[in-house]
Amino acid sequence: MKIKQLSRHKNRLFHSVSLSFSHIPRPNPSISSSPLSIKSPAIFQMGLPENFLIFLLTTTLLLISFSQSLEQESYSLGPFNSSSYSTIVVDKDASISGQALQLTPDTLNDNFNLLDRSGRAMINHRYKLWQSGRGPNSTTLASFQSSFLLNIFRPNNFTPAEGLAFLIAPDYHVPAGSEGQFLGLTNASLDGNTSNQFIAVELDTRKQSFDINDNHIGLDINGVESVEAYNLSQIGIQIAPEIAANYTVWVEYNGSTRVLDVYIANEKDPKPSNPVINRTIDLSQVLNQYSYIGFAASTGTNYSQLNCILKWNLTVDILPEDKDSKVLTIVLSTVICGVVVLAVVVGVVLWWVKFRKRTTNETLILGTTLRSLPGTPREFDYKDLKKATNNFDERMKLGEGGFGVVYKGVLAKENVEVAVKLFSRSKMKGIDDFLAELSIINRLRHKHLVRLVGWCHKNGRLLLVYDFMPNGSLDNHLFGEPEKILSWSRRYHIIEGIASALHYLHNEYDQKVVHRDLKASNVLLDSDFNARLGDFGLARAIDNEKTSYAELEGLPGTVGYIAPECFHTGKATRQSDVYGFGAVILEVVCGQRPRCNIQGFQFLVDWVWTLYREGRILEAVDERLAEDFVGEEAEGLLKLALACSHPLPSERPKTQAIVQILSKSVATPYVPPIKPAFMWPTELAGDDDDDDNSSVATTNITSSYYGSGWTPQLSRDNNSGLGNVAAV
Repeated sequence: MKIKQLSRHKNRLFHSVSLSFSHIPRPNPSISSSPLSIKSPAIFQMGLPENFLIFLLTTTLLLISFSQSLEQESYSLGPFNSSSYSTIVVDKDASISGQALQLTPDTLNDNFNLLDRSGRAMINHRYKLWQSGRGPNSTTLASFQSSFLLNIFRPNNFTPAEGLAFLIAPDYHVPAGSEGQFLGLTNASLDGNTSNQFIAVELDTRKQSFDINDNHIGLDINGVESVEAYNLSQIGIQIAPEIAANYTVWVEYNGSTRVLDVYIANEKDPKPSNPVINRTIDLSQVLNQYSYIGFAASTGTNYSQLNCILKWNLTVDILPEDKDSKVLTIVLSTVICGVVVLAVVVGVVLWWVKFRKRTTNETLILGTTLRSLPGTPREFDYKDLKKATNNFDERMKLGEGGFGVVYKGVLAKENVEVAVKLFSRSKMKGIDDFLAELSIINRLRHKHLVRLVGWCHKNGRLLLVYDFMPNGSLDNHLFGEPEKILSWSRRYHIIEGIASALHYLHNEYDQKVVHRDLKASNVLLDSDFNARLGDFGLARAIDNEKTSYAELEGLPGTVGYIAPECFHTGKATRQSDVYGFGAVILEVVCGQRPRCNIQGFQFLVDWVWTLYREGRILEAVDERLAEDFVGEEAEGLLKLALACSHPLPSERPKTQAIVQILSKSVATPYVPPIKPAFMWPTELAGDDDDDDNSSVATTNITSSYYGSGWTPQLSRDNNSGLGNVAAV
C-alpha cells in the first residue's frame, strides 16, 4: 500500500520523522511496532475510510517533519525474535535466535563447529553521519547514543575467543577472512587501511601481540589494533567468566564536541560516572558519510565463544539533506497546519457516525452469536459485574494477561466470589479472542479446569466470569513471595491435576483441544490447592482426524514453554502441549523458570539434563525444600519432564501414559543420558499416532459480521499471563 511506502521512506523524504520500535516477547512479524503503522488498531478500529486515513497520516508526517529543525531516530530493541529481521540485517554466521542477536552461531551441539566464525548484525539502513558546510570547520556531525546488553558464553568452560564489537561501517557485509583476531571487522590484507572507513568498540577475550590483555575494551579505527584500550580487570569485570554474566555498554558520541565516551557496568548497575574510554575524534575524517550501525563478532581458530546481544537501544540525529529549506518549511507548516485541523474535524465527525452504527450492530450480532452456542452459561448484566468489582477498582485487580485484565468480584445476590476477565478494547482482535475462549471453555467440564460461570457484552465491553481461585496462581507460589513454601506432596498433587486436565483436553473431550500456553501462571489453585488449568485465550479445538492447529499470524505461546518444532511449523499440536507440560514439571520440582541463567545454562531443561547425565539429578530439586521431599518421586518427575522435553515430538509420551506414570502404575520412560539434537525437518511434526500431518482450520463461530473465524494476534512476554491472578 502507498502508506507503507511513505512510512518506509519518510526519513529520505522528510529526514526528521522520529521512529520508535518496541519488541514483543512473543514473535509476530505481522504486527508493526511503528506508532504510525497502517495496522495500528488505535487508528483503524475507528472505521474511518482508508483514503482519508492515508491523507491524514501523510499531512501529519509533513507537519511533524517541517515543525522541527533536527529530529532523532530511536530504537529500543530486545528481546529479539523473527520479527526483528524487519529492522536488523544479519550476514555470514550471525542470526536472530534465543531472543538475542547471535553474532556467531548459538549452539552447544558438540557436532557443530564453532571455530573460525564471524558475523554482523546491523540496522537495515544507512545513517547520514556528517554534512559538509560551506566554510572551514563548518562540518555538522550527527550525535548518537547506543546502549546494549551483551552476554559472552564459554561452551563447556573452554578458553574463550575472540570477541565482539559495536561497529559503524559503510557496509553490513562481513569481509572474507575476518574470523579469529579480526572480530568480523576486517582481514589480514585490509587491516589498518583507511579505505575501511569504520570505527568499532571491541570487547576482546583473546590476547594478540598488540593487545594489552585478554580482557579489555578498546576503540578500533580502520583496524583491530586499538588506538585506545582499557583493562576491564581494573574495575572487576570479566567479559567471559566461567559462569556467564550480562554487561551493559554505553557508546555515546557528541557531534558538537567531537567526543566519544564508552562506559561499561554489570547488568543491574547504573551507568558509571566515569567512562572507560574518552577520546576526541572527528568522525567525518574516518567514516563514510552514509554508514551502517550495529555489531560484529568472531570466534578463534582453536577456541570459541557464543557472542550474544540481548537488548539494544539506539538514538541517532537525523541530518537534513538541504539546509536552505527553512523558508519553505515555515510556509508549508502554516498551510499544512490548517489542512490537518480541517481533516481532524471531518475525521472525528465521520468516526462518530460510523462508530455509533458499528457499536449497535456489534452488540446485536455478538449477543445473538453467543446465545446460540450450545451449553452457553449465564449471561450477566454489565451493571451487576460493575458493582461486583466496585466499578473495576484497581484495588480489586488480580492481574493482567495477554488479552485483558482480571478483577476479583463478589456477586451481591448470591454472595459468591468470582473472577471477572475484562477483555481489552485496545486489542485488535479482542472480540475474536473473546469468542475463541468462550466457544471452547463453555462446554468443558473437568474438576481440574477453571469453571466458566458466565459472560457479558455491553457497549463494546467483553467480559467472562469464572470461579474465583482463592490460592491464586501456581506461578505466584513458586516465584512470588508466598507465606509458605509449597510442600512436596502438594507439588506432586498439582502436577497430577495438570496432567489429568491435559489428558481430558487431548483425549476425553468430544474434540481434541490444544491449550497452547501451558505454564505455571496459567495454573490456578483452589482452596484445597487442587490445580485448575485456565487461560484458554490461546486454546484451539481441532478435528479428531487432524493433528495440529496452524497459527496463521504468529507463533502461539510463551518462550521457554514452546516446543522447538513450533518455531519452524507455527503449528500447535498435542505433542507441543506435552513439551509445555514438561517445562511446568521442571518449574514445580526445581523452583526455577524454564528460561533462566543457572550455572552457565540459559534453559533449565539443559541444566537438569546435564545433572541427569552425571547421576546428580536430585540436585535439581528446589533447594527451599531442603530434604523434605520423596527422592524416588522427585527423580521420577524429573525424568518424566525430560521425556516430555524431548526435542523430537514423536518421542514425547502421550498424556494417557503420563497419567499412568504419575499414578505409578507404569514406569517412567527411558531418557537418553545426552540430550538429543533437534533435527529439522522431523519425521513427524504432529502427533505420532496420526497419519495426517496437515494443518487444519479451527472449529469456528461464523456469522456475516465476523467472517469465517478468528486467529488472534498474540503479544506476550516471557513470563506473561496472569502471574498473580486468581482466575484466567
